[in-house]
Amino acid sequence: MNDNEQVTVVFTPSGKRGQVARGTTVLQAARALGVDLDSVCGGRGICSKCQFSPGIGQFAKHGLTVTAEALAPPNAVERRYDEKRGLPPGRRLGCQAQILGDLVVDVPAESQLHRQVVRKSASERVMEMDPATRPFFVEVTPASLEHPDGDAQRLAAALAAQWGIRDLEVPLDLLSRMQPILRAADWKVTAAIWQGGGRPRLIDLWPGLRDAPLLGLAIDLGSTTIAGHLVDLADGRVRASAGVMNPQIRFGEDLMSRVSYAMMNPGGAAEMTAAVRAALADLARALTDAAGCAPRDVVEAVLVCNPVMHHLMLGIDPVELGQAPFAPATSAALDLTAAEIGLSTINPAARAYVLPLIAGHVGADAAAVVLSEAPRTAKAPVLIVDVGTNAEIVLGDRTRVLACSSPTGPAFEGAQISSGQRAAAGAIERVRIDPATREPRFRVIGCDLWSDAPGFAEAAPPITGICGSGIIEAVAEMRLAGLVDASGLIGSAEQTGSARCIAQGRTHAYLLHDGPTPVMVTQGDIRAIQLAKSALYAGARLLMDHFGIAQVDRVVLAGAFGAHISPLHAMVLGMIPDCATEAVVSAGNAAGTGARMALCSVAARRRIETEVTGIERIETALEPRFQEHFVAANALPHATDPFPHLPPLPQVSFNTGGTPGGSGGRRRRRAAGNGE
Repeated sequence: MNDNEQVTVVFTPSGKRGQVARGTTVLQAARALGVDLDSVCGGRGICSKCQFSPGIGQFAKHGLTVTAEALAPPNAVERRYDEKRGLPPGRRLGCQAQILGDLVVDVPAESQLHRQVVRKSASERVMEMDPATRPFFVEVTPASLEHPDGDAQRLAAALAAQWGIRDLEVPLDLLSRMQPILRAADWKVTAAIWQGGGRPRLIDLWPGLRDAPLLGLAIDLGSTTIAGHLVDLADGRVRASAGVMNPQIRFGEDLMSRVSYAMMNPGGAAEMTAAVRAALADLARALTDAAGCAPRDVVEAVLVCNPVMHHLMLGIDPVELGQAPFAPATSAALDLTAAEIGLSTINPAARAYVLPLIAGHVGADAAAVVLSEAPRTAKAPVLIVDVGTNAEIVLGDRTRVLACSSPTGPAFEGAQISSGQRAAAGAIERVRIDPATREPRFRVIGCDLWSDAPGFAEAAPPITGICGSGIIEAVAEMRLAGLVDASGLIGSAEQTGSARCIAQGRTHAYLLHDGPTPVMVTQGDIRAIQLAKSALYAGARLLMDHFGIAQVDRVVLAGAFGAHISPLHAMVLGMIPDCATEAVVSAGNAAGTGARMALCSVAARRRIETEVTGIERIETALEPRFQEHFVAANALPHATDPFPHLPPLPQVSFNTGGTPGGSGGRRRRRAAGNGE
């Protein structure tokens, strides 16, 4: 073995990658690349905190093909640990596993030193209560020689006579448990009955009058995070909320990477289905543990997700979603058993409802946003933007509603950013730059103080990087302070008058934080944000073109990430069309709210099923003007569209020959003429 041979290793979900010497352990590689991999025992193979899962197959996004030989076989330490304590299937110990070839490493949440903060808490809202599954107390005629009917038939007769519930369906699991329950309860029982459409179905049976409420799960299955809310089906109150990283990230950070993985790897779609179903089961278990309730109490689930997640959750190969005409296998709402989609940690007979898709790239999560935000009731056009790895955009009023999706990629969530990370303790989340001194101050997750406040150093956790909201504010503040020009170029120290602008080859970077883990905003980071925001803006402008309007009066930022975006900074970047900043509002996790509404109300389900049929779908990939809008939107904030609600921005140019306040020379003028 050549110890000097270099191999490539990519860590997910952080997205960090680099070259390490062949024979390096995964833990050593993680430390060298600044990856958040936990270890308590110092690498002796005792604590198991450094567990990871290797990815095998073709990873087009990373440009890697990973074989089973990329890791050395388990050594004596790993084998001994596995024999004594047991490792989960597919897991290895990072302190022992040696890297022998190009490798993709997935770091599970429990192995991350600074665990993910999933910002998808449930917003407060009064729910319309009309759940599909409800409890009914009934008195059943006891079995006798005079009444020889089966117990199931006499239970059905009692429900029909006392509650008007007819044609009851009883699953096999309930048939096997019914008789002892009826007899022990002296034929007085509480039956949980699902009436979501079609035949009523018996979900569970309890002796006597049940006082405890039935519970349901509302799940927002995103491409990056999965958020769940445990809801009381009596009053709509949220009993517990939790979130986990989507384990499919190791197969690709964005949706098309996962479609590509399914195309290029036989069995790849099934592999991703198994991963996400296991995560759903784990999330359900975490929620019932947090609420202190029995899994059997959870009798229903509602799920919303984008089309690719929809297909993979259902066990459908998403290959057709990756090529025109982007046709889903089904776009209708689905009523299933929860067990069919892997929710094995709740009531065995529980039902699962999946909201309808709007189009091949506009999913059930967008339908949930429409249900939550009700654009059909708006007097003037309102633009609703669900910001994520794949942005879903809705524009509508009481006359019509349009929808599209736009591939923004993972940059807004901290991926593909040099110092980027997920939203976790130690990540910079807020940034301000003094326009006179060009000096920064910031806030980090885990501390309420700004970095220039007394006591910050003692109160703040170690600064480990910058998350999505932080990089958006950093780039926008650099534009406001004249450190970045309209084309997105970072100026030199001489051009900006700031020693924090550091040369990096032919470009420059801005030093935001100088510490043990320096945090810089590089030219590559600016370009990643420009590409993401251009896709978002172009999608919105395309809908405005079809709607026949030049501006909107109100913008709603939806999604967990959208809730943390500053309207001013979003507009400085040109993420959204010009609008009065006070008219830009956050709806929080609107998709999760829509999922809770559908969980609590059958009427809400029927309403959104009808409404999606009237939404006009705009396919950005087939629209010639999308590319035109995309190119023009690359400028900060925009090459041609006016932004009168913004304060005046510094007129600087840092292109070849450019000086502060200068024109930037002939080359810049030619580029501007091309819409750059």
